[in-house]
Parts: sequence; C-alpha cells; structure tokens
Amino acid sequence: MIRIWLYTPSGCSEFTADAVFLPGEAGAFEVLRDHAPLISTLLAGEIRWRSGDEEKALPIRGGVVRLSNNEMTICAE
Repeated sequence: MIRIWLYTPSGCSEFTADAVFLPGEAGAFEVLRDHAPLISTLLAGEIRWRSGDEEKALPIRGGVVRLSNNEMTICAE
C-alpha cells in the first residue's frame, strides 16, 4: 500500500492506494508499492488511484508530487 496525503485548495485528504496514476511533466506515469523515490511536477490532467476494485479520480490543473518509502505527498490545484 502507498500512503497518500493530497493537498488541494479545498483541503487535505489522507488515504491509501495500491496504485496511483499521475500526469507528470515528462509524461503520465504509474506508481506502485516500493517505487523508487521521486519528485515530479504535474501537468493538467487527472490523478487516479486504485484500492482493490475501487478506482477514484481527481482532475487537476497542475501540481507537484513527492514519493519516498511508500509515502506520497501531492500538492495540486
């Protein structure tokens, strides 16, 4: 599981996911458990995450993501 903290202008959410799909500046990418550490800017698009059979999405205008040790922080607008 990946623990995620999602910060947006409307507030902060904390949840876990099996997979996260992000619209990175160098192209869209997927993050799974034990992914290498990363920091990336995010472009306008959609953040999607999956926990079991449930998938959720959030449209964004841009932002940044940081991942280390299965803990992800996303700041998005």
